[in-house]
Amino acid sequence: MNILLVGSGGREHALAWKIAASPLTKRLVIAPGNPGMEKLGELRGDLKADDADGLAALAREIKADLVVVGPELALAAGLADRLAAAGIPCFGPTQKAAQLETSKAFSKGFLERHEIPTAGYGVYDRVADARAALNVFKPPYVIKADGLAAGKGVAISPDKPDAEAEIERMLGGRFGTAGARVVIEEFMDGEEGSLFALCDGQRAVLFGGAQDHKRAFDGDTGPNTGGMGAYSPAPVFTPELVETVERDIVAPTMTGMASEGAPYRGVLYVGLMATAEGPKVVEYNARFGDPECQVLMMRLAGDIVPVLLACARGDVSKVTPPAFKPQTVICVVMAAKGYPDSPLEGSIIRGAEQDFGPHVQVFHAGTKRRPDGQLVAAGGRVLNVCAEGDDIAQARERAYEAVRKIDWPGGFSRSDIGWRALDRE
Repeated sequence: MNILLVGSGGREHALAWKIAASPLTKRLVIAPGNPGMEKLGELRGDLKADDADGLAALAREIKADLVVVGPELALAAGLADRLAAAGIPCFGPTQKAAQLETSKAFSKGFLERHEIPTAGYGVYDRVADARAALNVFKPPYVIKADGLAAGKGVAISPDKPDAEAEIERMLGGRFGTAGARVVIEEFMDGEEGSLFALCDGQRAVLFGGAQDHKRAFDGDTGPNTGGMGAYSPAPVFTPELVETVERDIVAPTMTGMASEGAPYRGVLYVGLMATAEGPKVVEYNARFGDPECQVLMMRLAGDIVPVLLACARGDVSKVTPPAFKPQTVICVVMAAKGYPDSPLEGSIIRGAEQDFGPHVQVFHAGTKRRPDGQLVAAGGRVLNVCAEGDDIAQARERAYEAVRKIDWPGGFSRSDIGWRALDRE
């Protein structure tokens, strides 16, 4: 098969690593890709992830049998729609279906219409109205930019003055058009996790869970980020909880999207809060999480390509539920100093491409290669150091040992990834 993979981050590096290992893969083209993917496929670095027309043309050029979409920007740009018009199977939802992620106002309205459990909310596009709404909600206040903000458009404000300032920042242009509206939600108390489902427009097959760490610094402090680490399996996902989520959230989501004329194909990321009243939806994403994808790809025991193709062709009925290794996998994100607000770019990274042994993989998330061959930082989240172990403690020890072997004074990482799972042991 000729496969086109769209994206350039750590999620896409992990997908490329798994797709390249498939015996079904004859040719793998990655657009735009990054230096970590150089040995896995052909890179087309001149194309951006939101260039739907250019990517569709590339898919036709290479006679792609399958296109796998990594980032949300490509989905928001309507790449799946272009590919459908060309008759090319695409793993990823249409622009309309991707609204589950691209508009939090749409997502909350959808949840309400289909009686799927979530937090109470309001949508506002004027500062005065949003500030007045704070009298209805109780602190801490959860404030979200409506559109795509690279995982940074969520603020949890402890008091009303902080919430008012956050509202003014968001509606004042902090996230551009993504913040033209804000969603204010009730705060949900509980433990958060991410569950994934592979969808064909009618049916869904569950695809494992993981737990992310959103805050920038140890102890879950500092600003929200796109994710500073993850691990899988996540103990929060008991068999009983997963069964409830499949019945009360995933199934009605599939039925609801189909009924609204936007059948959902691809991977559905369900961000969940395990509350005292049961699991509730925090958010949907229309693609694999990042860095959750990295730990899931390392745990996946079988071939990923048949599953991706079945979703893209619209029939997962004959797909064998994915099998995962019993080991725990942890991912530690190494980010550029200053992330998430002002990451320092261009600092030299040494030692990231050494052989760390059979239990460790380092996925590139934001790197580029200089003409002299040096690897440098080219983004906020730069490297994903992933390790497997017989339990969370062993996986974590191996991951941090690899982190210490990477010589990068311009980067930082949290030192407590996996703390929730360790506390349970």
